[in-house]
Formats: sequence, structure tokens, C-alpha cells
Amino acid sequence: MEIVHVYTKLRGEFGRQCLFSDRPAELLVDVPPDPSLTPLFIQKNPRDQALQAGQDMSEHTVNTERFEYDSCGINHVEGGWPKDVNPQEMEQTIRFRKKVEKDESYVNSVLQLGSVMEHCIRQNNAVDIYQEYFEDEDELEDNQEPPSAKTISVFRDPNEVKRTVTGLSWHPDGGRKLAAAYSCLEFQKTSKDLSLDSYIWDIENPNRPEMSLKPVSPLVCLDYNPKDSHTLVGGSYNGQIAYWDTRRGSQPVETSSVEMSHRDPVYKIIWLQSKTGTDAFSTSTDGQVLWWDVRRLTEPTERLVVDLSRDGNLDRALGAVSLEFESTMPTKFMVGTEQGVVVSCNRKAKTPAEKIVSTYDGHHGPVYALQRNPFFPKNFLTVGDWTARIWSEDIKESSIMWTKYQMSYLMDACWSPVRPSVFFTVKMDGVLDVWDILFKQNDPTLSLKVCDEALYSLRLQDNGRLVACGSQQGGATLLEVCGGLSTLQRNEKSLLAAMFERETKREKILEARQREIRLKERSRSEQSREDDGGREDGDDSPDQLIARAEDEFYAITEAELRRRRDREELKNREKDVCEEKEVTEERGGTSP
Repeated sequence: MEIVHVYTKLRGEFGRQCLFSDRPAELLVDVPPDPSLTPLFIQKNPRDQALQAGQDMSEHTVNTERFEYDSCGINHVEGGWPKDVNPQEMEQTIRFRKKVEKDESYVNSVLQLGSVMEHCIRQNNAVDIYQEYFEDEDELEDNQEPPSAKTISVFRDPNEVKRTVTGLSWHPDGGRKLAAAYSCLEFQKTSKDLSLDSYIWDIENPNRPEMSLKPVSPLVCLDYNPKDSHTLVGGSYNGQIAYWDTRRGSQPVETSSVEMSHRDPVYKIIWLQSKTGTDAFSTSTDGQVLWWDVRRLTEPTERLVVDLSRDGNLDRALGAVSLEFESTMPTKFMVGTEQGVVVSCNRKAKTPAEKIVSTYDGHHGPVYALQRNPFFPKNFLTVGDWTARIWSEDIKESSIMWTKYQMSYLMDACWSPVRPSVFFTVKMDGVLDVWDILFKQNDPTLSLKVCDEALYSLRLQDNGRLVACGSQQGGATLLEVCGGLSTLQRNEKSLLAAMFERETKREKILEARQREIRLKERSRSEQSREDDGGREDGDDSPDQLIARAEDEFYAITEAELRRRRDREELKNREKDVCEEKEVTEERGGTSP
């Protein structure tokens, strides 16, 4: 039989909890050597000794008493009253309580339970087992992390003649692959040695592309199917649409006919939200938006001409370079044009004229990027010329927010899929800018020099952590941003919603004020025309207008010359008076 000795001690008898703290080293005892003991020191040679049994050791443990807990529920119903006491009568219950409180057994039970409760209270006061010591540490680290990004790898065009990365698309399942479209968009710069292939890269292997896509004409844009990760659709330089299934090889499964396709390069193509998952639509600088079913690319299923006069005249159509579609708004889409105008359209309108709903004019050059905010679809981002602008659908006269003019042309931009207040832009000087409009609006939060050549395309992975930038010399750079730029911050959605609402109201007030000023000026001009006898400026011939402008110019010039002559005469007179005064003082006399 094994005999076990267990030593227990109550937690209350240990005393108060020991609290340790750091303190500098302190010398307690200093024993100097004693020279008189040197002769007694005997040096021994090393010796070995074998032992058959080790020294007996005793082992013991000390621990507080453990309790096993079991979670259970109880349905408490007041009861236990004697039959002669009615619980509904307050006087009877009070009388019965006074009687029980005087009972000796009741007093003893209360005293016994009080000692148990006192022990539990003292134990809880000694050690607070529910205290959280590091509850604010994670938040402190997130707030103190400076924005940063690092380059992971670069996917270079394997051909000798380098081409521009004009389009990028992430694999929908986890973003393990990146599809890149390569083409030369410079006018008459295409050579015979230029390759037509585009590639699909594995982000773990930047040395060699995983698969080649072989279109009949260089691809300008391409897009992965969000419902089927094996299929892609691309737009070519000659205006054709091509459809790939990666399980069937590098050749396109089907290509649209030249007669039914776009007349210019296809700058943007997007998959639509449909039951079959085979619908897409594309746009080009020929001024058309075409809808396709990839199962039958012989002709488009629908066509829209971006003509602001709503006549459907292709000669007056605006060339489109960007396209936007939000799955939560299946009937709406937006088109960015070469003339700096964003056109909002409704696909389900009854007539072609009603499909063009409204326009937003705010850029001096082509709108290269157009995307709705994934958290606030009513607000969208555009990039054109030297600025990036944020718009609201309710304000058509001007954008609600914009960046200051940059030194280089902006070529592409996109919102962060995880942080509603963060968006990315790329410029022709090779710089990637990260903007956090909640942090600051005048300057980017992070500017990173990616490469020495111009950046033309930009795409973010769905988790917001990886960023792919395509350059002019065929390099697709993969970067990883820090956790602060790819993690949703506290109250970020509500703060950004309040900011958008405030800026929208401000623009509405300013626009109403401008409208009021214009009406006052118009009424004032009409009143002046009536005072002139009803004669309008439009009644004068061009020669009369030119003659009147010349007369006004010469009159203003003569008045300015006369004013300068008067000023010179005044200065000369003051100078003569001063000289005369000085001469008089030197002679010691007075002036006559």
C-alpha cells in the first residue's frame, strides 16, 4: 500500500499577496580574503568515484484547495410559507418573518453562513482572478504603428521587347494567383517582335509565369470570373473580346468577331452579377458599351452609345476609358470618358435615351480610374489629370473631396476592400500613394517609390494586404502593406459616414449660394439692358464690339499715363521745395 502525505493550508493563512518590483543591485555583505588561510589550502588531483545508488530525495507539492464547478439552472418560485399564512397579505408575512428571526436555529444558521461568506470575500480581495492586466496593450500597439509597405516580389515580362502592364486581376479564391495583361498603348510604337502573350503568375514563384494566355491581339484588360475561378475574360487592342478556361489550355475558348466588336482598344471589361455567371460588359474609346454572354460571343447581347445628346450618334459619342459596376446595384453602372466626364447609366431603362441618367464633370483629362466605395456605394472615386476626387451621387456639380494637384499624372486608383477611408493611387513617376482621409486629406499617409518607370495599373487583394502595381516596362510589383492600413479601425465606418455627410451638405450649401449669385447677376444684367433702351449686346456686330473694346482699352491706358505724370510732377515739386529749404538754411537767412 502506497502511503501519501498531503499537507494543506488555507488560503486565508498565507497572508496578503506578495507584490514584486524591480530595484537596483545592492551590496549586503562584503567578505575580503584572509591571507592567513593560504597555507591551509591543499590542491588535489581530479579523482573519479563510482556510485551504485543516488541520494534519497523527497518530493512534495503545495497547492490551494481545488473546487469543481458545475453550471446548472434553477427556477426560483417563492414558497415555503405555512398553510395558515397568506403570502399575498403583507401584515401576515411581516409577522411570520419577525417570529422566524427570533428563532435560535435561524440565528445559528446565519452566523455559520456568515463565516463562509467572510472567507470567500477575503480570498477575493487578496487575489483578483478576474483582473485583466493587458487589456489596452493591443490597441496601443495598433495606434502607434507607423504606416509602411514592403516589396515582396516583382513579376517581370519574360520577353525581350518589354510591354506595359495595362491590366491586373487577382484570383478570386484567396488571391494566390495574379493575371496580368501586357500591351503597348503608345501611338505607332508597336514592333514586329512584340509578343502577344499575357500571363498568369503564382505569387510564390516570381521567376516564371504559371500559364500563358495567347490572344489574337495584345490584351489591354482582363478580369477573373468571381463565380468560376478557372475562367477569365479579356479585351484586346483590336477591340475583340476573348474568353479563357484555364483547364483547356492557353488558347481562348471563344473570341468575338471583328465586325461585332469594338472599333478601338477595349480599356475595361467587368463580369456582371447573373444567375449563369457568364455575362460581362466592356467599354472602349469608340464610345460604346457592349454586353456579352461568353457562351456565345458572335455578337453582343446589348449595346449603348455614350452620346450625351441621347441620340445614339456614334460620331458624337464620348470615348470611354474606365467602367464601374457594383453588384449591390445590378441595374446601375458608370462610365469614365476621355473628356473628363463621368456618365451614370441605368441599364434597365425603357428607351436608350433614358439609359444615360446624369453626368459628373470635374477632370481636365481622361478618367483613368472609377470605383465606388465598397462600404458606401453612393460615394465613388475618380482619377484623372493630376488629382483624385471623391464624389457623391447627390451632388452633380462638383466633387465633395479632392486631393491637391500632384506633380505627375495619376494613372490608376482603387479603394481598400477592408478599410472604407483608405484608397491607393499610382503615378507616372513610379510612386504609390496611400491616402487615409480620416487621418489627413492634404497629403498621402504613405508615399512609396516602387520603380523608376511609370506605373499604369493597380489592384488590391480581397484581404487588403497585398497590392500589385504594373509598370511601363512590364514589371508587376507585389507589395505588402502594414496591419494598420489593412485592418478596420474602431468607429471608422461611422466617422467616415459623418465626414461624407458633412462634405455633401457643404457642397450643397456652396452650390445653392453660387446659384443665387448667378441669378442676381442675370437679373442685374437684364435691368441694365432695359435701362439702355432695350438694346442687347447681341445686337452689335463683331466690328462694333472690337471697336468698343479698343476704345475702352485706350481710355484706360490714357488714364493710367495721366495718373503717372501727375505723380511724377508731385514728386519733382516736393524735391524742389526740399532743395530750396536746404540752401536757405546754409545761408542762415530766410526765404523771401
